[in-house]
Amino acid sequence: MNYHWDFGMLWHYRWLLAGGLGTTILYTIGTVIAGLIVGLAVGLGRSILRPIYAWPLQLYLGLFRCTPLLVQIVWFYYALPVIIGVNIPAPIACGISLTLYTGAFYAEIFRGGIEAIDIGQTEAGRAIGMRRFKIFRRIILPQAIRVMVPAFINQTIMQLKNTSLVSTLAVGDLLYQGSLITAETYRPLEVYTAVALIYFAVLFPLTLAAEVADRRFGRHK
Repeated sequence: MNYHWDFGMLWHYRWLLAGGLGTTILYTIGTVIAGLIVGLAVGLGRSILRPIYAWPLQLYLGLFRCTPLLVQIVWFYYALPVIIGVNIPAPIACGISLTLYTGAFYAEIFRGGIEAIDIGQTEAGRAIGMRRFKIFRRIILPQAIRVMVPAFINQTIMQLKNTSLVSTLAVGDLLYQGSLITAETYRPLEVYTAVALIYFAVLFPLTLAAEVADRRFGRHK
């Protein structure tokens, strides 16, 4: 196959690709922050509440961890408006689904980190008269964070990758802008190679950070 590569033509679309990358990063940051809030609430609920009261949280985790994210995005955009009778714009539907999806995984990270701390630490805090919240804030949480950091970074990396699925609803992320450029230039090899390299340039430093965090805070430490 004698194919003539021409990456130079991408220079004319640099701002389109930059805008798509900006949308991807904004979706990642926004849904990670919102997902952390959801995950913290659900993770604490599962750690504190008795199983008979925590079953709705378990149901939420099962639904969002055991169904594909693409199915969730499509459901929130096409099915939920039929149920509630209100149209949901594609960017909002994508934001909701990405938040709830990553929140379910963050919840398990929170719960696992909290439960990894020996129960004796809590009992020692109670023995010296500390209240439950103070025990959690001063004793449990600082130690749990060390356990959770590598998993948080890895899940954030996955979240950035997952944002590419918003392109299925014509949300202008990096992948969607790449498809627009391809439709105009008929140069899919150059366009999607450039898109892949941009993702790599963003994700590779995060991957290295995850490895450093794992060495510093991992179980062997």
